[in-house]
Amino acid sequence: MAPIAIDTQSQAEPDIAALKAKLAEVKVGLNLPPDNTLRRYQKAGIDLSQGYPYFPPKPEFVQEVSKIRDNLREYKDPALRADPEKKALLSAAKEVRNLGTHIGTEIIGLQLKDLTDKQKDELALLVAERSVVFFRDQDVSPQYQQELGLYLGDGEIERHPQAAQVPGLGGGITLIWEAGRNDKAAVFKSRSHRVPYGGGQFGWHTDLVHEHYPPGYTHLHQDTVPEVGGDTLWASGAAAYDKLSPKFKKLLDGLNGIYRSAHKYKDENNPEGDAKFVETVHPLIRTHPVTGWKILWINRAMTVAIEGFDRPESDALLEYLYGVYERSTDIQVRWHWTPGTSAIWDNRSTIHTVSYDYEGERHGTRVSSLAEKPYFDPKSKSRAEALNLRQWLNTPDVPRY
Repeated sequence: MAPIAIDTQSQAEPDIAALKAKLAEVKVGLNLPPDNTLRRYQKAGIDLSQGYPYFPPKPEFVQEVSKIRDNLREYKDPALRADPEKKALLSAAKEVRNLGTHIGTEIIGLQLKDLTDKQKDELALLVAERSVVFFRDQDVSPQYQQELGLYLGDGEIERHPQAAQVPGLGGGITLIWEAGRNDKAAVFKSRSHRVPYGGGQFGWHTDLVHEHYPPGYTHLHQDTVPEVGGDTLWASGAAAYDKLSPKFKKLLDGLNGIYRSAHKYKDENNPEGDAKFVETVHPLIRTHPVTGWKILWINRAMTVAIEGFDRPESDALLEYLYGVYERSTDIQVRWHWTPGTSAIWDNRSTIHTVSYDYEGERHGTRVSSLAEKPYFDPKSKSRAEALNLRQWLNTPDVPRY
């Protein structure tokens, strides 16, 4: 079946109705994304005639998933090459606004597609320091997202074996689009607005923590969003660590957590048995390779235990740490999306969640740049120590009464 030719040189507003009609002639019952997405894809030359979205072959066994990228990897973070003052990036912007004291920055007046390599390095450094950086009104193709992701990932991006993806680009551009999920019936059935996190959803989480080399930088571009609701929230793991007492920090430093995958798989040694999660051991407190800060690296959805502790002990410690992370509004940022907005965040130092208070479609493309294997350096400092944040250091204990 021949692809539909798309004139990527035309500057005229694409005729979406005509495109839909043409695609309907090629394939009956084609699942099409929202109109904003179609305009973006048409400009980028994305061929949807073979179906949308694309689902890669799914691994069947937990052992297959465990072997994905288990080889040694040398990763050099582009932020390590950056000018600490970030002059090339910040001087080119019309405006730079910090959204919170400890997390979140918006850059106004720059197009991601026009960044030089020097500016990309400085952007990586800014993301490492500020956790998440936002750009509105971006003209970003999925192909450029992939290109930028490969740059930030030192040549590697996550090519997820489960998620819906943009077709024809070799994988790695996954979708944030509920209508395109192959498990949407189960998702919608389990969701309730009466319970936290919308029912059967992840809630606060960090992406792909079961990987041997989890993502460092993640870039989400939303081309279709509801007018009201559907915000995303991020929280800072560096600031969360600084909220702990000195003795509690000493207890946690050097401990390992057990992290699991979002999906279950069969066991090839017992294919008739219950499906299993992929489980990986990583430091509970990790050191950020760029800032050198200690990061509380846990999330309620996928950190299931602390290695070496009995289950009641582990559960009690984790529940307290989840609360510090999730309930401290001073270390969080909440972002309201508009069409054409990009967010790039540091997956090593944050948790995030969506607010399920919206109706209508929410469609975006995401690229996750793989980074280093998580590690803990006992010589590393907390963010407050490194920046000499006096209001966070040597503070009195909270009174008992």
